[in-house]
Amino acid sequence: MGKLTWQLSEPLDAVVFDCDSTLSQIEGITVLAKENGVEQDVVDLTELAMNETGLNEALYAKRLNLVRPTLDQVVKTSDLYYKKITPDVEQVIHILRRCGKAIFVVSAGLYQSVAPFAERLDIPLSHVHAVETSFDKNGHYLDFDHKSAMVRPDGKREVAELIQETYPAIAHIGDGMNDIAAAGVVERFIGYGGSCYREVIANLSDFYVKSLSLLPLLPLLLTELEVTLLPDEDKKLYAKGLEMLKAGDVLIH
Repeated sequence: MGKLTWQLSEPLDAVVFDCDSTLSQIEGITVLAKENGVEQDVVDLTELAMNETGLNEALYAKRLNLVRPTLDQVVKTSDLYYKKITPDVEQVIHILRRCGKAIFVVSAGLYQSVAPFAERLDIPLSHVHAVETSFDKNGHYLDFDHKSAMVRPDGKREVAELIQETYPAIAHIGDGMNDIAAAGVVERFIGYGGSCYREVIANLSDFYVKSLSLLPLLPLLLTELEVTLLPDEDKKLYAKGLEMLKAGDVLIH
């Protein structure tokens, strides 16, 4: 095949995924906001965070105080994450894991929604970073973990550095400004715009996936040697991802 100019020379140790609008096509907080009649206010705050400011503790609190989800709603959102899973996620994760990559989910979503979804993708809970929320005995919302790194603008960079203590070479895939915070410390940063194209994220990403499918990640995350060792079925998926990349489904800066 011959080494491609953008292909990694050394293998990655781990791959980190955002959850909302990356592993799944939905924004969990938007789903909850719609259920509770405050969708537009929450969407406006989310778009501000994703495109401009990044999430911060004050904005995070404002959204949850508007939505005030019940525990039952939060748990059910996990099922919707899986129902609206991004195309080819499970195949991509399977291939990455076959190649020896540890898989992580680093998300500003609610832990009680994100963690069960990650488990369905065979990602261990110890590899899930999300925001814990608390509820009273009747399941009514009380508060969130204000100390969580995920509610800080640089939180994903902090978690990336923590992961690198065990897995030095990592890639990060995500769709928002909080993901961009990790770009400076990871081996490879890939923006994802298949769910929602964000020009500012595209401009700040070395690689930006425009397709709905995540298959174009495979040529961006595997070395030439790793590809040669794949079984034929996985090589076909890699080839499809490579075709999509060459067809312009990935912006390369």
